[in-house]
Parts: sequence; C-alpha cells; structure tokens
Amino acid sequence: MAAQPTSAKKTLYDFTVKDAKGNDVDLSIYKGKVLLVVNVASKCGLTNDNYAELNQIYLKYKEKGFEILAFPCNQFGAQEPGNNEEIVDFVCTRFKSEFPIFDKIDVNGENAAPVYDFLKTGFYGILGGDIQWNFSKFLVDKNGQPVDRFYPTTSPLTIERDIQKLLGLL
Repeated sequence: MAAQPTSAKKTLYDFTVKDAKGNDVDLSIYKGKVLLVVNVASKCGLTNDNYAELNQIYLKYKEKGFEILAFPCNQFGAQEPGNNEEIVDFVCTRFKSEFPIFDKIDVNGENAAPVYDFLKTGFYGILGGDIQWNFSKFLVDKNGQPVDRFYPTTSPLTIERDIQKLLGLL
C-alpha cells in the first residue's frame, strides 16, 4: 500500500511514528482509547510539574482506556538536548513514567512531524497553528480526532474532567 499524503490523513490512527528505540509504531494500536499527546522536554521549567501530574493522570486512567503519548522536542530553548536513550532514562528513572516515549521530533517548521501537522490543524494558539513551547497538550477522542488543545502552562490535572468525559466516566 502506498503511503498516503499528509492531507489524506483523517485520524491520528492513520499515522506511523518511531518509538524511542527507532521502531515503527502504527498509532492505530491506540484505537478506542482517549489520548493526550504532549511534546516534552527534560530541562524545561515546566518539566517537574508536568511529568508529576501526567504520571498521576496516567496511573489513574490507564486501565480505563487512557494513554499519554510523549514526543520529546528540542525546538524550544534547546531544553531536550539528549538522545532518545538519555531521554527515556531520565523520564523513567526520575519520574517513574510508564507511558510511551517516542522518537525526538520537530513539532513546528518544515521538518515538523506529520502527526503534529495533523494535530495542529484547526487548533490555533497565540502564534497561529504553531506549538508555542514545551508541554503543549492535545486531547484526542476514541475515534482518533483531536478535540482540544491546551497551552504548556495548563496543568494536566485541570484536563482530568475532559478526560473523564471522553472516557464516559461522567
């Protein structure tokens, strides 16, 4: 089957991305789950609070059909300088995170990962469609459609009610 052009992508499930070990991951494996997609960084002033709260939400809802997809990005203040192995070691050792960490990507510009071009479509922030900083968050419903975008300073815990609604818990 030929690769589809980015514009033909209709859901998040139409994308294949690389995990932190360089393996292809077909995002269709997350069909039927509520997803929070986050561009992460290890050396950002928002790192500690975001990872701590992302872990809390993940542990609370992972058995109920919720998943966090973390994409390291070094485009903002060079705050994710390590390689994939160093990033995973940092996240798993310091924060004990269990959610998947993917390959380091660009989220803006001509080299932006196609999955991020898809997520940004229709969700504009202060700078238009571009991601403004580390820890921007996209909430994706069970059908693979982005339903909301949250700024980097939005506490993951404040998104909990939205997650519960999409999971059918409210």
